[in-house]
Amino acid sequence: MQYIADFHLHSKYSRATSKNLSLETLAEGAKIKGLDILSAPDFTHPIWLKEMKSKLMSEKDGIFEFNGINFILTSEIATIDKFGGKTRHVHHNIHAPSFEIVDQINELLGKFGDLKSDGRPMLTVSPAEVVEILMEISKDILIYPNHAWTPWRSVFGSIGGYNSLEECYQDQVKNIYALETGLSSNPAMNWMWSKLDNIMLLSNSDAHSANPWRLGREANAFEFEKLAFGEINDTIKKKDGKRFLFTIEVDPNYGKYHFTGHRDCNVNLHPKDAIKLNNICPRCKRKLTVGVLQRLEQLADREEGYVPENAIPFKSLLPLYEIISFVTGQNQLYSKKVIEEQNRLIDRFGSEFNVLLNVSREELVKVTSEKIADAILKIRSSKIGFEAGYDGVYGKPILNDDFRKSNSYVDQKSLADFNKL
Repeated sequence: MQYIADFHLHSKYSRATSKNLSLETLAEGAKIKGLDILSAPDFTHPIWLKEMKSKLMSEKDGIFEFNGINFILTSEIATIDKFGGKTRHVHHNIHAPSFEIVDQINELLGKFGDLKSDGRPMLTVSPAEVVEILMEISKDILIYPNHAWTPWRSVFGSIGGYNSLEECYQDQVKNIYALETGLSSNPAMNWMWSKLDNIMLLSNSDAHSANPWRLGREANAFEFEKLAFGEINDTIKKKDGKRFLFTIEVDPNYGKYHFTGHRDCNVNLHPKDAIKLNNICPRCKRKLTVGVLQRLEQLADREEGYVPENAIPFKSLLPLYEIISFVTGQNQLYSKKVIEEQNRLIDRFGSEFNVLLNVSREELVKVTSEKIADAILKIRSSKIGFEAGYDGVYGKPILNDDFRKSNSYVDQKSLADFNKL
Protein backbone atom coordinates (compact mmCIF):
# COMPACT_ATOMS: atom_id res chain seq x y z
CA MET A 1 0.00 0.00 0.00
CA GLN A 2 1.23 3.49 -0.82
CA TYR A 3 1.65 6.07 1.94
CA ILE A 4 2.53 9.76 1.59
CA ALA A 5 4.29 11.18 4.65
CA ASP A 6 5.32 14.59 5.98
CA PHE A 7 7.78 14.22 8.86
CA HIS A 8 8.53 17.86 9.74
CA LEU A 9 5.72 19.98 11.18
CA HIS A 10 5.15 22.17 14.21
CA SER A 11 2.63 22.73 16.98
CA LYS A 12 1.14 25.94 18.34
CA TYR A 13 3.96 25.95 20.91
CA SER A 14 6.65 26.74 18.32
CA ARG A 15 7.47 30.33 17.53
CA ALA A 16 5.98 31.94 14.42
CA THR A 17 3.34 29.22 14.00
CA SER A 18 -0.44 29.28 13.80
CA LYS A 19 -2.17 29.26 17.18
CA ASN A 20 -4.74 26.91 15.65
CA LEU A 21 -2.19 24.12 15.21
CA SER A 22 -3.44 21.03 17.01
CA LEU A 23 -3.66 17.31 16.35
CA GLU A 24 -7.24 17.90 15.22
CA THR A 25 -6.36 20.56 12.64
CA LEU A 26 -3.32 18.61 11.45
CA ALA A 27 -5.40 15.48 10.91
CA GLU A 28 -8.08 17.41 9.06
CA GLY A 29 -5.44 19.16 6.94
CA ALA A 30 -3.83 15.82 6.10
CA LYS A 31 -7.12 14.47 4.76
CA ILE A 32 -7.59 17.53 2.56
CA LYS A 33 -4.02 17.28 1.27
CA GLY A 34 -3.97 13.51 0.78
CA LEU A 35 -1.32 12.71 3.40
CA ASP A 36 -1.37 9.34 5.15
CA ILE A 37 1.41 9.79 7.74
CA LEU A 38 2.13 12.95 9.71
CA SER A 39 4.66 14.10 12.21
CA ALA A 40 3.28 14.35 15.74
CA PRO A 41 5.66 17.27 16.26
CA ASP A 42 7.43 19.20 19.01
CA PHE A 43 7.52 16.33 21.50
CA THR A 44 10.16 18.18 23.54
CA HIS A 45 7.59 20.75 24.74
CA PRO A 46 6.14 19.51 28.08
CA ILE A 47 2.64 21.00 27.80
CA TRP A 48 2.19 19.86 24.22
CA LEU A 49 3.62 16.42 25.03
CA LYS A 50 1.02 15.99 27.78
CA GLU A 51 -1.72 16.80 25.29
CA MET A 52 -0.33 14.36 22.73
CA LYS A 53 -0.17 11.60 25.33
CA SER A 54 -3.83 12.15 26.16
CA LYS A 55 -4.91 11.95 22.50
CA LEU A 56 -2.48 9.58 20.77
CA MET A 57 -3.66 6.54 22.66
CA SER A 58 -4.12 4.12 19.77
CA GLU A 59 -0.57 2.91 19.03
CA LYS A 60 0.74 -0.06 17.08
CA ASP A 61 4.35 -0.67 16.07
CA GLY A 62 5.31 2.95 16.78
CA ILE A 63 2.45 4.35 14.66
CA PHE A 64 -0.23 6.39 16.42
CA GLU A 65 -3.70 6.69 14.87
CA PHE A 66 -5.78 9.82 15.49
CA ASN A 67 -8.89 10.94 13.62
CA GLY A 68 -8.13 8.62 10.73
CA ILE A 69 -4.49 9.74 10.21
CA ASN A 70 -1.26 7.92 11.14
CA PHE A 71 1.26 9.85 13.25
CA ILE A 72 4.86 9.24 14.29
CA LEU A 73 6.57 11.11 17.14
CA THR A 74 9.04 13.75 15.95
CA SER A 75 10.65 16.95 17.14
CA GLU A 76 12.90 19.62 15.69
CA ILE A 77 15.74 20.85 17.89
CA ALA A 78 18.37 23.53 17.39
CA THR A 79 21.97 22.95 18.47
CA ILE A 80 24.25 25.93 19.13
CA ASP A 81 27.96 25.24 19.24
CA LYS A 82 31.31 26.75 18.25
CA PHE A 83 33.39 25.13 15.53
CA GLY A 84 36.31 26.59 13.62
CA GLY A 85 35.98 29.92 15.39
CA LYS A 86 32.31 30.36 14.38
CA THR A 87 29.06 29.81 16.21
CA ARG A 88 27.10 27.13 14.38
CA HIS A 89 23.33 27.04 14.72
CA VAL A 90 21.89 23.85 13.15
CA HIS A 91 18.35 22.43 13.15
CA HIS A 92 17.82 18.67 13.34
CA ASN A 93 14.76 16.40 13.14
CA ILE A 94 14.30 13.50 15.57
CA HIS A 95 12.00 10.50 15.03
CA ALA A 96 11.18 8.44 18.15
CA PRO A 97 9.39 5.07 18.37
CA SER A 98 7.45 5.56 21.63
CA PHE A 99 6.49 7.97 24.40
CA GLU A 100 8.77 6.03 26.74
CA ILE A 101 11.74 6.84 24.51
CA VAL A 102 10.54 10.46 24.17
CA ASP A 103 10.55 10.85 27.96
CA GLN A 104 14.17 9.66 28.09
CA ILE A 105 15.15 12.01 25.27
CA ASN A 106 13.57 15.00 27.01
CA GLU A 107 15.19 14.20 30.34
CA LEU A 108 18.66 14.33 28.79
CA LEU A 109 18.14 17.18 26.32
CA GLY A 110 16.64 19.30 29.09
CA LYS A 111 20.13 19.59 30.57
CA PHE A 112 21.20 21.77 27.61
CA GLY A 113 18.29 24.23 27.38
CA ASP A 114 14.78 25.18 28.44
CA LEU A 115 12.44 22.76 26.67
CA LYS A 116 9.32 24.68 27.63
CA SER A 117 10.52 27.93 26.03
CA ASP A 118 9.74 26.83 22.47
CA GLY A 119 8.44 23.81 20.60
CA ARG A 120 11.70 24.03 18.67
CA PRO A 121 14.14 24.34 21.62
CA MET A 122 17.61 25.86 21.37
CA LEU A 123 20.22 23.67 23.03
CA THR A 124 23.78 24.62 23.88
CA VAL A 125 25.39 21.39 22.75
CA SER A 126 27.22 20.09 19.69
CA PRO A 127 25.44 18.03 17.02
CA ALA A 128 27.80 15.12 17.69
CA GLU A 129 26.97 15.12 21.40
CA VAL A 130 23.24 15.08 20.68
CA VAL A 131 23.56 12.12 18.33
CA GLU A 132 25.69 10.24 20.85
CA ILE A 133 23.12 10.87 23.60
CA LEU A 134 20.26 9.69 21.41
CA MET A 135 22.05 6.52 20.31
CA GLU A 136 22.74 5.64 23.94
CA ILE A 137 19.01 5.87 24.61
CA SER A 138 17.96 3.77 21.61
CA LYS A 139 19.35 2.79 18.22
CA ASP A 140 15.77 3.03 16.95
CA ILE A 141 15.89 6.83 17.14
CA LEU A 142 16.47 8.59 13.81
CA ILE A 143 18.10 12.05 13.63
CA TYR A 144 19.01 14.09 10.55
CA PRO A 145 19.59 17.75 9.59
CA ASN A 146 16.59 19.85 8.59
CA HIS A 147 16.44 22.25 5.58
CA ALA A 148 20.07 21.37 5.02
CA TRP A 149 21.00 24.24 2.68
CA THR A 150 19.07 27.24 4.03
CA PRO A 151 21.52 30.12 4.68
CA TRP A 152 20.69 30.26 8.40
CA ARG A 153 20.30 27.45 10.92
CA SER A 154 21.33 24.59 8.68
CA VAL A 155 24.13 22.09 8.32
CA PHE A 156 25.45 23.44 4.98
CA GLY A 157 24.10 27.01 5.08
CA SER A 158 26.14 29.85 3.64
CA ILE A 159 25.97 31.65 6.99
CA GLY A 160 27.56 29.51 9.68
CA GLY A 161 27.15 26.12 8.01
CA TYR A 162 29.63 23.26 7.86
CA ASN A 163 31.45 22.03 4.76
CA SER A 164 30.47 18.39 5.27
CA LEU A 165 28.38 16.09 7.41
CA GLU A 166 31.63 14.82 8.90
CA GLU A 167 32.52 18.30 10.15
CA CYS A 168 29.11 18.69 11.75
CA TYR A 169 28.56 15.27 13.30
CA GLN A 170 32.23 14.18 13.65
CA ASP A 171 32.54 10.59 14.88
CA GLN A 172 28.74 10.30 15.05
CA VAL A 173 28.29 10.80 11.30
CA LYS A 174 28.01 7.00 11.15
CA ASN A 175 24.55 7.42 12.68
CA ILE A 176 23.32 9.99 10.12
CA TYR A 177 21.35 8.32 7.35
CA ALA A 178 19.30 11.17 5.88
CA LEU A 179 18.95 14.89 5.36
CA GLU A 180 16.03 17.15 4.53
CA THR A 181 16.61 18.99 1.26
CA GLY A 182 14.44 22.05 2.07
CA LEU A 183 12.30 24.18 -0.22
CA SER A 184 15.23 25.88 -1.99
CA SER A 185 16.94 22.67 -3.09
CA ASN A 186 15.75 19.40 -4.58
CA PRO A 187 17.29 15.93 -5.03
CA ALA A 188 18.77 16.79 -8.43
CA MET A 189 20.80 19.57 -6.86
CA ASN A 190 22.03 17.31 -4.06
CA TRP A 191 23.05 14.64 -6.58
CA MET A 192 25.75 17.09 -7.72
CA TRP A 193 27.74 16.33 -4.52
CA SER A 194 29.15 12.80 -4.31
CA LYS A 195 29.48 12.97 -0.50
CA LEU A 196 25.70 12.66 -0.26
CA ASP A 197 25.37 9.53 -2.40
CA ASN A 198 24.65 7.26 0.56
CA ILE A 199 22.34 9.70 2.32
CA MET A 200 18.57 9.41 1.98
CA LEU A 201 17.15 12.71 0.72
CA LEU A 202 13.90 13.44 2.56
CA SER A 203 11.41 16.17 1.68
CA ASN A 204 9.15 17.65 4.35
CA SER A 205 7.04 20.78 4.57
CA ASP A 206 8.26 22.40 7.83
CA ALA A 207 4.63 23.56 8.00
CA HIS A 208 3.78 26.31 10.47
CA SER A 209 0.05 25.92 9.83
CA ALA A 210 -2.33 23.14 8.80
CA ASN A 211 -3.43 24.94 5.63
CA PRO A 212 -3.03 22.82 2.47
CA TRP A 213 -0.69 25.38 0.88
CA ARG A 214 1.76 24.68 3.73
CA LEU A 215 1.08 21.15 4.99
CA GLY A 216 2.61 18.53 2.69
CA ARG A 217 3.96 21.03 0.16
CA GLU A 218 6.96 18.68 0.25
CA ALA A 219 6.51 15.03 1.20
CA ASN A 220 7.71 11.42 0.83
CA ALA A 221 5.94 8.48 -0.85
CA PHE A 222 6.46 4.93 0.45
CA GLU A 223 5.16 1.45 -0.38
CA PHE A 224 4.68 -0.84 2.63
CA GLU A 225 2.93 -4.15 3.14
CA LYS A 226 2.68 -3.33 6.84
CA LEU A 227 3.01 0.18 8.24
CA ALA A 228 5.34 0.40 11.23
CA PHE A 229 7.86 2.85 12.68
CA GLY A 230 10.61 0.27 12.23
CA GLU A 231 9.64 -0.24 8.59
CA ILE A 232 9.96 3.50 7.90
CA ASN A 233 13.27 3.66 9.75
CA ASP A 234 14.69 0.63 7.96
CA THR A 235 13.67 2.00 4.56
CA ILE A 236 15.41 5.31 5.24
CA LYS A 237 18.55 3.77 6.71
CA LYS A 238 18.94 1.31 3.82
CA LYS A 239 17.93 3.89 1.19
CA ASP A 240 15.59 1.24 -0.13
CA GLY A 241 14.20 2.28 -3.52
CA LYS A 242 11.67 -0.54 -3.52
CA ARG A 243 9.90 0.84 -0.45
CA PHE A 244 10.75 4.54 -0.89
CA LEU A 245 9.00 5.45 -4.15
CA PHE A 246 9.60 9.20 -4.65
CA THR A 247 9.62 12.59 -2.99
CA ILE A 248 7.26 15.46 -3.70
CA GLU A 249 9.04 18.78 -4.15
CA VAL A 250 8.30 22.37 -4.96
CA ASP A 251 10.64 23.59 -7.66
CA PRO A 252 13.70 24.94 -5.77
CA ASN A 253 13.38 28.25 -7.63
CA TYR A 254 10.14 28.72 -5.70
CA GLY A 255 11.95 28.50 -2.34
CA LYS A 256 12.78 31.64 -0.41
CA TYR A 257 16.57 31.26 -0.59
CA HIS A 258 17.37 29.70 -3.97
CA PHE A 259 19.20 32.66 -5.54
CA THR A 260 21.61 35.11 -3.94
CA GLY A 261 20.26 38.56 -3.18
CA HIS A 262 19.21 41.35 -0.88
CA ARG A 263 15.51 41.69 -0.12
CA ASP A 264 15.65 45.28 1.15
CA CYS A 265 17.12 46.45 -2.15
CA ASN A 266 15.11 44.13 -4.40
CA VAL A 267 18.36 42.63 -5.71
CA ASN A 268 18.04 39.04 -6.96
CA LEU A 269 21.07 37.46 -8.67
CA HIS A 270 22.15 34.19 -10.25
CA PRO A 271 25.34 32.91 -8.55
CA LYS A 272 27.53 33.80 -11.53
CA ASP A 273 26.44 37.44 -11.29
CA ALA A 274 26.71 37.54 -7.50
CA ILE A 275 30.27 36.22 -7.69
CA LYS A 276 31.20 38.98 -10.16
CA LEU A 277 30.10 41.45 -7.48
CA ASN A 278 32.04 39.62 -4.74
CA ASN A 279 28.63 39.01 -3.12
CA ILE A 280 28.19 42.73 -2.43
CA CYS A 281 24.81 44.36 -3.05
CA PRO A 282 25.11 46.76 -6.05
CA ARG A 283 22.66 49.16 -4.42
CA CYS A 284 23.53 49.46 -0.72
CA LYS A 285 27.04 47.90 -0.88
CA ARG A 286 26.31 45.52 2.01
CA LYS A 287 26.80 41.76 1.87
CA LEU A 288 24.29 39.76 -0.11
CA THR A 289 22.59 36.71 1.38
CA VAL A 290 24.28 33.85 -0.47
CA GLY A 291 21.54 31.53 -1.67
CA VAL A 292 21.27 27.77 -1.77
CA LEU A 293 22.28 27.37 -5.42
CA GLN A 294 25.49 29.34 -4.97
CA ARG A 295 26.35 27.53 -1.74
CA LEU A 296 25.78 24.14 -3.32
CA GLU A 297 27.98 25.06 -6.27
CA GLN A 298 30.78 25.82 -3.81
CA LEU A 299 30.67 22.22 -2.53
CA ALA A 300 29.49 20.24 -5.57
CA ASP A 301 31.91 17.99 -7.43
CA ARG A 302 29.63 17.01 -10.33
CA GLU A 303 27.91 18.75 -13.20
CA GLU A 304 24.23 19.54 -13.17
CA GLY A 305 22.18 16.63 -14.52
CA TYR A 306 24.17 13.82 -12.92
CA VAL A 307 21.93 11.05 -11.53
CA PRO A 308 23.45 8.54 -9.04
CA GLU A 309 22.77 4.86 -9.56
CA ASN A 310 20.57 4.48 -6.47
CA ALA A 311 18.77 7.82 -6.73
CA ILE A 312 15.18 8.04 -5.48
CA PRO A 313 13.03 9.86 -8.08
CA PHE A 314 11.02 12.99 -7.36
CA LYS A 315 7.97 14.89 -8.61
CA SER A 316 7.79 18.70 -8.70
CA LEU A 317 4.48 20.33 -7.74
CA LEU A 318 3.06 23.55 -6.32
CA PRO A 319 0.25 23.80 -3.76
CA LEU A 320 -3.16 23.97 -5.46
CA TYR A 321 -4.09 27.22 -3.72
CA GLU A 322 -1.01 28.91 -5.11
CA ILE A 323 -1.60 27.61 -8.64
CA ILE A 324 -5.11 29.04 -8.58
CA SER A 325 -3.95 32.34 -7.08
CA PHE A 326 -1.28 32.87 -9.74
CA VAL A 327 -3.67 31.99 -12.58
CA THR A 328 -6.43 34.27 -11.31
CA GLY A 329 -4.19 37.10 -10.10
CA GLN A 330 -5.48 36.74 -6.53
CA ASN A 331 -1.93 36.69 -5.16
CA GLN A 332 -2.60 36.92 -1.45
CA LEU A 333 -3.21 34.40 1.31
CA TYR A 334 -6.76 33.66 2.42
CA SER A 335 -8.51 34.86 -0.73
CA LYS A 336 -12.11 33.69 -0.42
CA LYS A 337 -12.44 33.15 -4.18
CA VAL A 338 -9.26 31.06 -4.36
CA ILE A 339 -10.22 28.96 -1.35
CA GLU A 340 -13.66 28.30 -2.85
CA GLU A 341 -12.08 27.19 -6.15
CA GLN A 342 -9.52 25.02 -4.33
CA ASN A 343 -12.21 23.40 -2.18
CA ARG A 344 -14.44 22.71 -5.19
CA LEU A 345 -11.64 20.68 -6.81
CA ILE A 346 -10.69 18.87 -3.61
CA ASP A 347 -14.32 18.04 -2.77
CA ARG A 348 -14.83 16.58 -6.25
CA PHE A 349 -11.60 14.55 -6.46
CA GLY A 350 -11.00 13.61 -2.82
CA SER A 351 -7.65 15.25 -2.03
CA GLU A 352 -5.24 17.89 -3.27
CA PHE A 353 -2.58 15.35 -4.18
CA ASN A 354 -5.07 13.47 -6.33
CA VAL A 355 -5.86 16.71 -8.18
CA LEU A 356 -2.19 17.61 -8.63
CA LEU A 357 -0.88 14.15 -9.52
CA ASN A 358 -3.61 12.11 -11.18
CA VAL A 359 -6.79 13.79 -12.44
CA SER A 360 -6.98 14.22 -16.24
CA ARG A 361 -7.55 17.52 -17.99
CA GLU A 362 -10.90 16.22 -19.25
CA GLU A 363 -12.08 15.68 -15.69
CA LEU A 364 -10.55 18.90 -14.35
CA VAL A 365 -12.36 21.17 -16.83
CA LYS A 366 -15.68 19.76 -15.67
CA VAL A 367 -15.01 21.43 -12.31
CA THR A 368 -12.69 24.37 -12.97
CA SER A 369 -11.59 26.72 -15.74
CA GLU A 370 -9.42 25.63 -18.66
CA LYS A 371 -6.67 28.03 -17.52
CA ILE A 372 -6.49 26.44 -14.08
CA ALA A 373 -6.65 22.92 -15.53
CA ASP A 374 -3.85 23.73 -18.00
CA ALA A 375 -1.72 25.23 -15.21
CA ILE A 376 -2.09 22.08 -13.11
CA LEU A 377 -0.97 19.93 -16.03
CA LYS A 378 1.96 22.23 -16.88
CA ILE A 379 3.23 22.05 -13.32
CA ARG A 380 2.70 18.28 -13.21
CA SER A 381 4.94 17.93 -16.29
CA SER A 382 7.42 20.68 -15.21
CA LYS A 383 6.55 22.81 -18.23
CA ILE A 384 6.81 26.14 -16.43
CA GLY A 385 9.50 28.69 -15.69
CA PHE A 386 10.26 30.61 -12.51
CA GLU A 387 11.51 33.89 -11.24
CA ALA A 388 13.72 32.49 -8.49
CA GLY A 389 13.25 33.25 -4.80
CA TYR A 390 15.96 34.99 -2.79
CA ASP A 391 16.75 36.34 0.70
CA GLY A 392 13.41 35.36 2.25
CA VAL A 393 11.25 36.16 -0.81
CA TYR A 394 9.35 33.29 -2.44
CA GLY A 395 9.88 32.70 -6.16
CA LYS A 396 7.12 33.16 -8.74
CA PRO A 397 5.98 30.64 -11.34
CA ILE A 398 5.62 31.75 -14.96
CA LEU A 399 2.53 30.00 -16.30
CA ASN A 400 2.09 31.55 -19.75
CA ASP A 401 2.82 29.62 -22.94
CA ASP A 402 6.06 31.46 -23.67
CA PHE A 403 7.92 29.69 -20.87
CA ARG A 404 11.48 28.51 -20.57
CA LYS A 405 12.52 25.59 -18.38
CA SER A 406 12.89 26.42 -14.70
CA ASN A 407 16.68 26.72 -14.67
CA SER A 408 16.45 29.42 -17.33
CA TYR A 409 14.99 31.75 -14.67
CA VAL A 410 12.29 33.52 -16.67
CA ASP A 411 12.22 37.33 -16.35
CA GLN A 412 15.22 37.27 -14.00
CA LYS A 413 17.22 40.49 -13.84
CA SER A 414 20.82 40.23 -14.96
CA LEU A 415 23.91 41.95 -13.62
CA ALA A 416 23.66 44.44 -16.49
CA ASP A 417 20.34 45.68 -15.12
CA PHE A 418 21.95 46.63 -11.84
CA ASN A 419 24.98 48.19 -13.53
CA LYS A 420 22.61 50.79 -14.97
CA LEU A 421 21.82 52.07 -11.48
